[in-house]
Amino acid sequence: MSADSGLAISVRGLSKSFKGHVAVKDCSIDVPYGAIYGFMGPNGGGKTTTIRMLCGLLTADAGEGTCLGFDIRRQAAAIKRQAGYMPQKFGLYEDLTIKENLEFIARLYEMENPETAAKESLRRLGLEHRADQLVGYLSGGWKQRLALAACIIHSPRLLLLDEPTAGVDPRARREFWDEIHEFAAQGTTILVATHYMDEAERCHLIGYIMNGRLLVHGQAREVVKQSGLVTWRISAPDPEAIRKEIQGKPGVEMVTIFGGKLHLAGTDIIRLKAVVSRIMKVKGVKAEKLPPTLEDVFVHTMAAAKNRDGEEST
Repeated sequence: MSADSGLAISVRGLSKSFKGHVAVKDCSIDVPYGAIYGFMGPNGGGKTTTIRMLCGLLTADAGEGTCLGFDIRRQAAAIKRQAGYMPQKFGLYEDLTIKENLEFIARLYEMENPETAAKESLRRLGLEHRADQLVGYLSGGWKQRLALAACIIHSPRLLLLDEPTAGVDPRARREFWDEIHEFAAQGTTILVATHYMDEAERCHLIGYIMNGRLLVHGQAREVVKQSGLVTWRISAPDPEAIRKEIQGKPGVEMVTIFGGKLHLAGTDIIRLKAVVSRIMKVKGVKAEKLPPTLEDVFVHTMAAAKNRDGEEST
């Protein structure tokens, strides 16, 4: 695969184990240049291991492919020079200032003028007025912004962001995503691991990985459509009593209370309709059919994967 394929990332069959534990199994991903790819999944699902294999920090046990046109096995050093990696854990020096940290990172990349590179990164992320502030005194949101400034200081063609907005407030998350979209508009390819459904919906493509396996992949609306889920919102005087009554009934794959109303979902539309018809006979109960959400799809996918993996292990 070459850089002319139109794919910034194109890998097949990636697998990685640690001391007998399978972290990633037979993972295949395609990400076009300039796209924002949302990488979803539970903790321990394989997101971080996959990201590290893509940027050359880990060598896959099996599989092959390219990142930015470079072979992920033989040309890892070239990938590192053109990619920016933002790990989950903040890793910059808290006893240095913002400017000193960025200048240090620029020197690591052997940039010709570290001071100029640091100033430009400060400007792009709106950090000029905090340049001389010690990093240890920054809030979570400002540390996140600094980590991104360090990540883009060498003008990478690819950003690999591992849960970059974990632990920051909603406003900081929104501003961060505005910046991500600006980078993508300028041609930067971005793979971002996240737990937030609203962030996933802002991505051009999404994938869901669990137990090391990529279970779904595509545009958000395609993923929702292909799930085959049907959902209802049920209003009832005693939603908990209704929940207990219908949970486990044929066709009811998910039933949860949200804001005093029941959220009911499943893929067997005939059986699910029968359940809804029965509970509609209860006085005060009303039902409204709704389109499934991305969260519905991922919760359903997770439950189905757990059932499948349980069956495979027996």
